Amino acid sequence: MISKTRILWVLLCMALAVEGFAQMPVPGLANQSKTPPAPNKIEDPLGRSTPYDTVVNFIRACTRGDYARAGEFLDTRELGAHRRQLARMLSQLMNVGLKVNLDSLSRDPNGYLDDGLPKNHERVGEIRVGDKRLEVLLDRVERKDNPSIWLFSYKTLREVPKVAQEQEGVLLSRLEQSLPKWLVENRILGVELYRWIYFPLFILLLLAITWLVARVLMLLFRLSFRRIIERNALLLEARWTGPVRLFVFACLVSLSAHYGSTLLIRHFWSRVSSIFYAIALTWFFLRVLDLVALTLKGRLKHRIAAIQLFQGLAKALAVIVALLVILKIQGVNLTTALAGLGIGGLAVAFAAQKTLENLFGTVMLVGDQPIRVGDFCRVGEAVGTIEDIGLRSTRIRTLDRTVVSVPNGQVASMVLENFAPRDKIWFKPTIGLRYETTADQLRYVLANIRKLLYAHPKVESTSARVRFVRFGNSSLDLEIFAYVWATDYAVFLEIQEDLLLRIMDIVEESGTGVAFPSQTTYLAKDSGLDTAKSQAAIAQVQQWKAEKNLPFPNYSPEKITEIQNTLDYPPPHSALHEKNG
Repeated sequence: MISKTRILWVLLCMALAVEGFAQMPVPGLANQSKTPPAPNKIEDPLGRSTPYDTVVNFIRACTRGDYARAGEFLDTRELGAHRRQLARMLSQLMNVGLKVNLDSLSRDPNGYLDDGLPKNHERVGEIRVGDKRLEVLLDRVERKDNPSIWLFSYKTLREVPKVAQEQEGVLLSRLEQSLPKWLVENRILGVELYRWIYFPLFILLLLAITWLVARVLMLLFRLSFRRIIERNALLLEARWTGPVRLFVFACLVSLSAHYGSTLLIRHFWSRVSSIFYAIALTWFFLRVLDLVALTLKGRLKHRIAAIQLFQGLAKALAVIVALLVILKIQGVNLTTALAGLGIGGLAVAFAAQKTLENLFGTVMLVGDQPIRVGDFCRVGEAVGTIEDIGLRSTRIRTLDRTVVSVPNGQVASMVLENFAPRDKIWFKPTIGLRYETTADQLRYVLANIRKLLYAHPKVESTSARVRFVRFGNSSLDLEIFAYVWATDYAVFLEIQEDLLLRIMDIVEESGTGVAFPSQTTYLAKDSGLDTAKSQAAIAQVQQWKAEKNLPFPNYSPEKITEIQNTLDYPPPHSALHEKNG
C-alpha cells in the first residue's frame, strides 16, 4: 500500500513540472500584474506600469519568441527587424549574465525614490558576460494622454549590440549549444521542445539525489548519536526522514537555480527553493514539538491536557507563520494581507462563536484542571474515564466502553464530579433488623458493629459510627457511617464485601435477622388493655387539668427549668457513664 508521504512527493513533483511550464504564461495573460494600477489612471495594456512589470513581461515575451512585443519595452528609435533583434540580444544577455532577484524590483509605479538615482530612473542590475559589464537601467517615460510607463533605458540599449557581438558564443547556454537545433527552435505551447524532456528528467534526478543524500544523513545521525537514541527511543518516533528529505531537496533546487538557462527560470527555481526551505523548516519544527510533547507527557502525566493544548497552539502558530513567509516570497503585500485578516477575523469570530467558546473552554479546563486525562469522572450524565481533552471537545470512555464527546464549552460550565482525587471512599449502608429484635439484641448488634469499625485496619476509626436511626415500615434501621482507606474502587469493593460479611455474622450471633419488606399476621387471643395502667394515666391527666398544669402546647418555663438535665445519659449501664460522672 502506498504511504501518504510517497503520495505527497508524487503530487509535489507533478506540481513542480506544471509550474515549470506555467511560468511561461499563455499569450494574453502576460499583461496581468500583481500591482494594482494607480487610481484614476488607465492601466498600460502591455504591463509596463512598474519596474517589476516591465522586466517580467519583457522576459515573458522573449521566452515566447514574441520579439515584436518585447520591442515595445525598449526606449529606442529602432523599428521593425532592428528593434526585434535588439530585444532578442538584450534577452540573451539578461539570461546569461544578469544576477538579480526579480522580487527586489519595485512594484510601485513611481519606483524606488530612495535609491540615489534620479526620480524617473531605476536600476535593475548588472550583466556580466566574460570580462564585460553592462548596467541595466529603466527610464520612466511620460506620455500626453496615456499613463506613464517604464522602458529599458536608451543608455543601456546602445551598449547591447557591442557586448552581444563580442560575447556571441556565450549567449546560448551550454545545454542549448549541445542539443540539436530542432529541439531548441521548435516549441509546444510556447515552450522549447527540449524543456518538455528536460523538466521531468531534471526533477527525477533531483529526487534520486535527495533520497540518497537523506539516507546517508540519517545513517550518519544514527551512528553519531547511537547512545542517545538508545536511551531515548522517542527520537526515532518523531519521524525525521520527511523534513530532512525536503530540506535536502530545497538545497538541490537552490543550487540548480543558479544554472537555469533563462533569468525567469532561475527566478522561478529560486522562489521554489525558498518555499521549500520554509516548508521544511516548519515541518522540522513540528517534529521537534512532537518530540518535546512526547517527552513531557512521559514525565508530567498529570499535565497531559495542558501539553496537548500548547502543542496544538504552537503548531497552529508555526503553520500561520509559514504561510505568511510563503506569501511574502510570492510577493504579496503582508501589510494589506494582515489588515484583511484583521477585518476578516471579526467576521470569523461572529461566524465561529461556538468554536471560540470551545477553545476558551479548553483553556479554562487546562488552566483550572478540574479533570485530567485518565481521571474517572461524572460529566453531566456521562460517567467514565477521560481519554482526551482536545481543542474542541473532551472524549470520555464510558462504562459501556463507548466514547462520548462533549464540547469543552459545555464541560467548562457543567458541574463536574471527579472521583480520581479522593483519598478515601464513603461506606454508608443502612441495615434493617426484624421487628422481633429485642432492645438488648439491638444493643448487642450496635456494640459489636462499632467494635468492628474501630478494629478494622482499612476503616478510619475517628469518623466511624453506627446508630439506630428509625423505626422503618418493616424493619429497625441501623445507619453505618465510615470511611474506607482506599482510592481504587475495585479495592473498596473488596473491603466493603469483607465488612458486610462480618456484619452479617454479628447479626446472626445476636439471634435476630436482617428484615425484608413483609407483613406479619399474628393470630392470638386479645388480652385487652391494662385497666390499672389506663386508669392511672387518665387520673394523671385529670390532675394536670385541675392544677392548670396541662403541658400543652408545651411545659411551663418553670417546669422546664425544674426537669432540665435530670435524665442520666449515657445510660447507667453504659461503659461511658462512670467516666462522664
